Amino acid sequence: MAATQGLDEPVDAPSRPARRRSTARYVVGRVLKALFTVYVVATATFFLVRLLPGNPVDVYINQQIALYGLSYQEAANQAAGLFAFDPNESKLKQYLDYLAGLLRGDLGTSLLSPGTSVADQIGAYLPWTLFSVGIALVISFILGIGIGMAMAYRRGKVFDHAMTLFGSVTHSIPNFLLAMMIIVFFGVQLSILPIADMRGAYSPGVTPAFSLEFILDAAYHAALPMFVYVLTSLGGWMLVMKSSTIEVLGEDYVTVARARGLTDRRIQVQYVGRNAMLPLFTSFVLSLGFVVGGSILVEQVTQYQGIGFLLYEAVQRRDYPVLQGILLIVTVSVVLANLVADLLYSRVDPRVRIAGEEA
Repeated sequence: MAATQGLDEPVDAPSRPARRRSTARYVVGRVLKALFTVYVVATATFFLVRLLPGNPVDVYINQQIALYGLSYQEAANQAAGLFAFDPNESKLKQYLDYLAGLLRGDLGTSLLSPGTSVADQIGAYLPWTLFSVGIALVISFILGIGIGMAMAYRRGKVFDHAMTLFGSVTHSIPNFLLAMMIIVFFGVQLSILPIADMRGAYSPGVTPAFSLEFILDAAYHAALPMFVYVLTSLGGWMLVMKSSTIEVLGEDYVTVARARGLTDRRIQVQYVGRNAMLPLFTSFVLSLGFVVGGSILVEQVTQYQGIGFLLYEAVQRRDYPVLQGILLIVTVSVVLANLVADLLYSRVDPRVRIAGEEA
């Protein structure tokens, strides 16, 4: 008699090729979704920035008409040649030209700096934001993990209460407001901070080069915005890490590790710390995406010439191509960080698997 398979027998796990196909479909789906998100944001940005009142081309045309008595068409022709932008061109034609440029990797040319590409302008300002915000993010993340764990192990004590109050207050203060408070109090009232000397990304007499002099000078100018970024983001990392650590300390595997006689140091590092950090992983990777955006108001308040400073200037001067280029770069960085976090989290946390993978 032929053998039959019992109903209670476990179902065979998907084969390795099947799991690979499922993973590939998931990855491709996520990538297509990311590309679609970038397209939607780029399209929305293109049309929304043109709703801003006034633009440098119209201002130039009106000036030519008022000062030299030119006709509108004559002034518009001059503007088209100077700014490489035709105000009479239809929005659809401008949009299609914009998309065609993006496919070629061309972000366009600045309206207010004729002959200067948007990519060159972004490349001149972006490194300073990556330097200041990136370092501040890493510092605040590392400090937040250490302090958060210490708060969890000293739960209910003076240290825990003091750091919880500190984290709650600093995390709730807008970073630009904190920057203004520091400048007014320490720079104006007490005259401790040399605010005028700290403006810009580096000193006028210093030549950008891979040298100790330039690195120290760049760090000096970035000190104020970095301090603001660290202080306003540290509280969030601390409080989340504290909550996650307390949750992990109640897990059975921690109790078993203690029963096995493992040292507290080993339990803290290999069992508690590693697992408590998992909820912070996604937030940290997503924060890396927002590094590109920097902080518009902080860089404007401190006069630190990063990408946020350039974005503010582009909004104020209605430089459409620069504004579109910056917002596109920020969007791509955030979407890419989200995609990387989504794909890597299953590798970091064994309890999570991409759809179709066997746990």
